[in-house]
Amino acid sequence: MRSHIFITAALCAATYAQAYDQDLGFNDTPAIEQRSIDEIYQAALAEGGIVNCWHGGDAPNQQDALKQAFEQRFPGMTLNITIDFSTYQGANIDRQLAVGNLYVDSTVSQQANDFPRWKDEGALLKYQPLGFEHIRPAYRDANAAYYGTGINVWTPVWNTEKSNSTITGFMDFLKPEYKNKLVLSYPNEDDTVLFTFDLILQKFGYSWFEQLLQQNPRWVRGIQTPTDLIAQPNSSYVATFTSTIGLSPHAPLNISFPSDAPFVSWVAYAAIFKDAPHPEGAKLLHAYLLTQDNQKAQGSFSVFSNFTVPNQPFDVSDAPNTDPEAWEKFVTDRTRIERLRYFIEDKIGTPQGLSPLHGGIY
Repeated sequence: MRSHIFITAALCAATYAQAYDQDLGFNDTPAIEQRSIDEIYQAALAEGGIVNCWHGGDAPNQQDALKQAFEQRFPGMTLNITIDFSTYQGANIDRQLAVGNLYVDSTVSQQANDFPRWKDEGALLKYQPLGFEHIRPAYRDANAAYYGTGINVWTPVWNTEKSNSTITGFMDFLKPEYKNKLVLSYPNEDDTVLFTFDLILQKFGYSWFEQLLQQNPRWVRGIQTPTDLIAQPNSSYVATFTSTIGLSPHAPLNISFPSDAPFVSWVAYAAIFKDAPHPEGAKLLHAYLLTQDNQKAQGSFSVFSNFTVPNQPFDVSDAPNTDPEAWEKFVTDRTRIERLRYFIEDKIGTPQGLSPLHGGIY
């Protein structure tokens, strides 16, 4: 009985240890990286040459290019990168932290709501990686617990071989020519897609959504699925607004930036966990993520204030029809998100089929 009491007390102490006020630690000053990237590389090799990164996404091959580029740039390093929906990964990281079995070194995620909470819990390493000073202040934590590595946007995408029309805004998707030819990601599965619908409905009202449903769009799981279907020459699907193909589309696909309503842009945040099993490997990965070469390779907007990527049409931070910071406000309001999700789910149903990550078919 006494041993049971001691064990219970120890477990309670461990639980409460995660709940203390981090502000009273007076340790907000981050470590500032002073080494060169090659010196970090040598330290990472000496540590074992491994880094485990959990990266948000919905297709198993979405970060293959990052893995290949990183391992080519740093021979002897192994980047174990796990792709899953950011909401699922956040919960699974919480589980690892709760039971003291953390095996993730680094995470990159759209769920901006997770990072301040992890910081408050003392779970994140306060560390300025190489390149940190070039990140716009709005896209980095003041104590360097987390910071942006890229900015993504959801834009209209269409197949120019299947349609002679140019899509300039969200009202165009209601045209008769697109009936039975739209493919859209479930907004009740991905918060960024849900935000897209929220912005459109706030602009045009619920009647826009009713008219969209009359177009009989095909609802699919995953962000990449719509563009994959649109690109297939033998499919009847022509267009979507719940996906992205970057700033440099390849024929026959094309993109536009809506002029009639706000569109979603969001920062992909990254963090290293304070108790990461491979901290030097994680520091090397984050240094690479913040190189100009990687900023270019991502194919979307950069978080840097002193650098623009090729084919960047405008400064996304000053664009009139999008606001990356608005996404952070939206995703933090979990009560509102739940109401919106259930409202839309009542109209279109729950997501059907297997996830693209687990053998889902179109």
